[in-house]
Amino acid sequence: MTTVTARDVQLLRDALGPLRDREQIAERLLESSAKHSFDPDKELDWDAGTEDGKWFWPPELVSLYDTPLWRKMSEEQRMDLSRHEAASLASLGIWFEIILMQLLVRHIYDKPPTSNHVRYALTEIADECRHSMMFGRMIKWSRAPDYPVPRVYHNLARVLKTISTTPGSFAATLLGEEILDWMQRLTFPDERVQTLVRGVTRIHVVEEARHVRYAREELRRQMVTAPRWERELTRVSCGEAARVFSVCFINPRAYESVGLDRREAVAQVKASGHRAEVMQSGAKRLTDFLDDIGVLGGVGRRLWKSSGLLA
Repeated sequence: MTTVTARDVQLLRDALGPLRDREQIAERLLESSAKHSFDPDKELDWDAGTEDGKWFWPPELVSLYDTPLWRKMSEEQRMDLSRHEAASLASLGIWFEIILMQLLVRHIYDKPPTSNHVRYALTEIADECRHSMMFGRMIKWSRAPDYPVPRVYHNLARVLKTISTTPGSFAATLLGEEILDWMQRLTFPDERVQTLVRGVTRIHVVEEARHVRYAREELRRQMVTAPRWERELTRVSCGEAARVFSVCFINPRAYESVGLDRREAVAQVKASGHRAEVMQSGAKRLTDFLDDIGVLGGVGRRLWKSSGLLA
């Protein structure tokens, strides 16, 4: 196996400039982790009840916002939909983070166990364990059901975890992290939202910022050093992941849980200009980055467009 030395890294560049040394990046991330990590079981008041008249997700981020169906719904029904959509997103987050943890373990399997790079990956895995438990506890606290992704995509992920290449793994990581991160950055300062939900999103935003940095730097390195076939596969697999992610984003059962017709609700979400703008805004920082480093191209770009995450 070829080892990339610190000197080699100094010679590597992409459209964003020279690549930084892996060990230096990991060292900084470890320092940040030591200063800004949280234990959700202790940080959040899980015994507090839900607050009357407060949303579980900002209304503008609820999938049906500003649709004809939304305008017919009562305020109580809208708030209840936000509760179920928050549970759906938390369920999606748990599914995704379990996949991510397995991909990270695969990534470090052949790497020096005493390196900062491996040590930070293990730190991130510990973060993701806490996040998954936190999301599960939030679903239970909200008294909403969990909303697993459709079985076909649940099983498709088994294949992904087995065959994913390193750049494909980190591209998928960023897809799952950055769009939800954008939404959560709008959620935690929003006083209209339940206090506990704001606390959950605040913790996730702070800790995910490190995860995004780690994944971005590694994906940049992989897109420079990987063979051509692997870069091409990454473009296609990332585009397909974007398509699956957009399909699974909100489980349609959430609409039925508040008394809405599932097919009508799904159709109105698909036709909603506001929803398209929200999803593309949430993905823009990521798609700009992926475009800059050569991930968005060919078939992959068409898949991104079909997902609705790229204009």
